[in-house]
Amino acid sequence: MPEQVPRLGEAPDSPFPDPAHNPREDGLLAWGGDLHPARLLHAYSLGIFPWYEAPGPILWWSPEPRAVMLPEAMHLSRRFRRTLRQGRFDVRADTVFDTVVAACAAPRHDQDGTWITAAMRRAYGRLHELGHAHSIEIFNEEGELVGGLYGVALGRIFFAESKFHRQRDASKIALAALMRALAEWDFLLCDCQLWNPHLERLGVRMLSGELFRAAIARGIAEPAAVDDWRSAIERVDFSRW
Repeated sequence: MPEQVPRLGEAPDSPFPDPAHNPREDGLLAWGGDLHPARLLHAYSLGIFPWYEAPGPILWWSPEPRAVMLPEAMHLSRRFRRTLRQGRFDVRADTVFDTVVAACAAPRHDQDGTWITAAMRRAYGRLHELGHAHSIEIFNEEGELVGGLYGVALGRIFFAESKFHRQRDASKIALAALMRALAEWDFLLCDCQLWNPHLERLGVRMLSGELFRAAIARGIAEPAAVDDWRSAIERVDFSRW
């Protein structure tokens, strides 16, 4: 690691460097530590997330500016709206969380490996057991899981981690369903971490680090909108496409 990147302490509650004073333009903030639930939750509360490749050390990031989506501001094309209105899919939440994470971790045609290591899968599985990590799942008419995404919810902020699809538009449907649910549950924003052209077409916005940290501090201080995502998703009005 470069000398200017601090190493985290061994204790799960050891402090992170202040993202507001990170000298690195790439957003790399610290390295080391572990994926203990307490460390992960503290990291997310500060706008920090882990992203690394095994067998290297855990790397902690807080890039600026930050890519976010507002729940009611997702851009949907006419063609995609027609796909959604056809309703040839079933939206569920938290019924097969581990399966969604495993699907997100599977190698893709444009990459050799995955950053979702076995340790990461176990860590987010533990956060799911504790009620902090959630999945949105898309099933086709035959009852097959064809797309989904997962992330971490704190207060009224959702920190999206990864998505996958096995059928055309399935991951986009999962994202649209997430945004519809977050809007009904009065979430403030969804953190998408990094900009990419696909997200820009869907309506991603870029916030300065200062505005992003202020937004998540406000959002995570509010009470959680829903306790049981599995049942709450069944009450979401998905007719408003």
